[in-house]
Amino acid sequence: MLGTLKSSVVLDNTAPMTEVITVDTLSWNYFYEQAVQLLHVTAQILPTLLLGVILLVLSYLISGPLSRLLIKPIDYMTDSKLVHLVVRRSISTLIILFGVYLFLRLAGLTQFAVAIMSGTGLIGLILGFAFRDIAENFIASLLLSVQRPFKIDDVIEVDGRLGIVKKVTARATTLVDYDGNHIQIPNATVYKNTIKNLTANPKMRGRVDIGIGYDNDIRSAQTLALDIANQQNAVLSDPPAQVLIKNLGSSTINFVLYFWVNSEQHSPLKVASQLMRELVNEFTKQNISMPDDARERIILTDP
Repeated sequence: MLGTLKSSVVLDNTAPMTEVITVDTLSWNYFYEQAVQLLHVTAQILPTLLLGVILLVLSYLISGPLSRLLIKPIDYMTDSKLVHLVVRRSISTLIILFGVYLFLRLAGLTQFAVAIMSGTGLIGLILGFAFRDIAENFIASLLLSVQRPFKIDDVIEVDGRLGIVKKVTARATTLVDYDGNHIQIPNATVYKNTIKNLTANPKMRGRVDIGIGYDNDIRSAQTLALDIANQQNAVLSDPPAQVLIKNLGSSTINFVLYFWVNSEQHSPLKVASQLMRELVNEFTKQNISMPDDARERIILTDP
């Protein structure tokens, strides 16, 4: 019985054996096995990854033609170039984002792709703050396209900047001023500020300032200036040109010649320049003086 007890104790104190396997990480066999395993994994995911890249590139290439095809129905609703441009760019952006989503799904980044598409979670919150201005400008571009306060090639003044509208994107409105400078104004700024459209009405008024001496007949000078303006082909008869007295200077009676032109055909500045030249020539022929402002000179001499 004692022998049996001793035998039982020995069996109970026997612990299970653990096999220890040592791997030499510096051996060539280890590197070879790791390289083979890496190549095997790469060979498995490479076709899927290549397919994702192909879909991404394909979505970028077809975004332009497909967006132009999809906006065809808009031609029957509006002829606004701004609406066409904004809608086409929006469709193109959505197609590219869909390609990015497919690429992430095929690359195994399913959760990341879903987070981007859904816009939820911390990533969506961060992106929302980061792209707040972009979203604001994009919405402003849509509102400008619908309300149409101006169109391409219109001359507008916004936030103290005057220029010709050349392009409207999802981010900004591009103006070209009369010095040839390109000015990009964010759409949100354009929408929030007062827009002065100088070409919404094709009839634009110009002016020429005239000063004659006090020794001249006022009515004759007014009639002559009005006749010169009416002889110009660029000056419209409706509304008619007018010559009004502006003020009385120190040595001149100052007039203003107001005239109207079709801004789509003629430049008010060029017509005003032509009128100035004709006025100087005719006033000189008619002996109508145009003196400078009087200047008083005081000469001090020693007593």
